[in-house]
Amino acid sequence: MRLVFMGTPAFAVPSLERLVEHGYAPVAVVTSPDAPGRRGQADGPTAVKAAAERLGIARVLQPDSVKDDAFAAEIEALAPDLIVVVAFKILPPRVFGAARIGAFNLHGSLLPAYRGAAPIQRAVMAGEAETGVTTFLLRERVDTGSILLQARAPIGPDETAGDIHDRLMTLGADLVVETVRGLDAGTLHPQPQEDAGASPAPKLFREEGSIDWSRPAARVHDHVRGFSPVPGAWTTVPGEGGALKVLRTRRADGAGAPGEVLEAGPRLVVACGEGAVEVTEVQPEGRRRMDARGYLAGHAPAVGARWGV
Repeated sequence: MRLVFMGTPAFAVPSLERLVEHGYAPVAVVTSPDAPGRRGQADGPTAVKAAAERLGIARVLQPDSVKDDAFAAEIEALAPDLIVVVAFKILPPRVFGAARIGAFNLHGSLLPAYRGAAPIQRAVMAGEAETGVTTFLLRERVDTGSILLQARAPIGPDETAGDIHDRLMTLGADLVVETVRGLDAGTLHPQPQEDAGASPAPKLFREEGSIDWSRPAARVHDHVRGFSPVPGAWTTVPGEGGALKVLRTRRADGAGAPGEVLEAGPRLVVACGEGAVEVTEVQPEGRRRMDARGYLAGHAPAVGARWGV
């Protein structure tokens, strides 16, 4: 089978590795242009490009735009049987229509739930107890193509979006191989998505990460988990410049005004609209990530002070 693989970040690397391991080495890999290096340093390859080079895949394409006619012609010239997309750009019909069997994408949710750029984060923010991965055929309307296969995964009550990302990365790689194998054998039967069950998962922006301490503790906890590790939920702290990223919390007993510091040693506990959360990992602006003990060693938040006010 002539297969073309498209992807950019680390999330896509296990899928590429598993395909090669199971005898489906791509004739070409498509990824984003190299990231600009810092001053005095060379541009850095994407995670997928680095993996392709390590795996001995000679042809790596890095188009500036997937909408260029020249790129579409290059894909057509490869005469692919199948195009596999994992964490890449939105493709125009001429590109995803170039494959004989078709093109499919790996998505980090149980479609039709959480269609969009941030399915893992949005599911965690919503307090979901379960998520998963889906392979589906590409069509012009994003994330709406017929479903090929799905695999489910639980979401632990204290797991962050980063934790789930890493588990789905591996689960998704297995599903990609299973999907390629099924399409190759002609044993898969695509099932149309039910739009009635669809929900959106738009991209996260920093401004949205501001913690609303007036919400119940469960919702504050889910908000922090969904934004961790990036872009990071954040709050303001009296007497400190910049924003404090709150990267991990857990539910705690306590009551007070929203954002009120209830304990500042040895635990760091902050009141919410209902209940409280224990802050266990933070990142002050311009500093590294640290646990609450490390933060308290260098800062002295006053009990009774209110965050986010």
